[in-house]
Amino acid sequence: MDISVVVPLYNEDESLPELAAWIDRVCKEHGFSYEVILVDDGSTDKSWQVVQELSQKYEGVKGIKFRRNYGKSAALNEGFGKVSGDVVITMDADLQDSPDEIPELRRMIIEDGFDLVSGWKKKRYDPITKTIPTKIYNWANRKMSGIYLHDFNCGLKAYKKNVVQSIEVYGEMHRFIPVIAKEAGFTKIGEKVVQHQARKYGVTKFGIERFINGFLDLLSISFITRFGKKPMHLFGLIGTLFFFFGGMITIWLLGSKAYSIYIGEPDRLVAQNPSFYIALVMMVIGVQLFLTGFLAELISRSASDRNQYQVAEKIKLN
Repeated sequence: MDISVVVPLYNEDESLPELAAWIDRVCKEHGFSYEVILVDDGSTDKSWQVVQELSQKYEGVKGIKFRRNYGKSAALNEGFGKVSGDVVITMDADLQDSPDEIPELRRMIIEDGFDLVSGWKKKRYDPITKTIPTKIYNWANRKMSGIYLHDFNCGLKAYKKNVVQSIEVYGEMHRFIPVIAKEAGFTKIGEKVVQHQARKYGVTKFGIERFINGFLDLLSISFITRFGKKPMHLFGLIGTLFFFFGGMITIWLLGSKAYSIYIGEPDRLVAQNPSFYIALVMMVIGVQLFLTGFLAELISRSASDRNQYQVAEKIKLN
């Protein structure tokens, strides 16, 4: 099969018939064999009924329904586990992503050899309250991940099949799929300017809290990708530095006190010097961070996947 299109959806019963017809038309015009996997993330409207009707109308339309709302990451991860196409396309169900982009996205994967191609909605039809925080988020993501994409959170993306089969998307990590893919060894990541359409039906499902959660998730994914298997390298280093500088301040205070006694000059008690308490706090924090790293290292080494690695190819091995 040429293409698998994974569409997570939540309360999008109005847009689904038009989206399915649009994908079907584009794929047939270009002679692509395809499947559309519609993942209903616990919708409370008639979305699942519409999915059932579309599966009868179009041979390539398939559906998965969650018992409750788990989030976009869970929907994508479930859909990724069911794909059979050589190229996997993801898009949102609200018609703001254009299926007309599918042929070029597929070409970039097949002919240009990209592992992942992310859409860039250069011209957006969103309010400024959404576009400004998005620009800040994307800037921070570029700096922390080293992946220079303009729009990490664009729902319209294309992947090689083995990319989606090699990664796990959980929590709200769908925003960081390029980062997760890079960590898994898929470093050829491209970008394509895509058409962004104004919302035709319904309302957005995301509020301002997603930007706060996105920043926290950015810190989380940055830590996991860099120190997930070696937490002592972070906590141990910072803890050692805190303890060292706290100890140096303490030695300086004691040395200063001893020198004052030696030359017979009056000097206040060490405990009356504010620097003593700064040094004490630094040493306590240093010990705590070091122990945190030590415990995290023990947990990491006890994990069942501690020696699971991404293998690209094998020769004469089972």
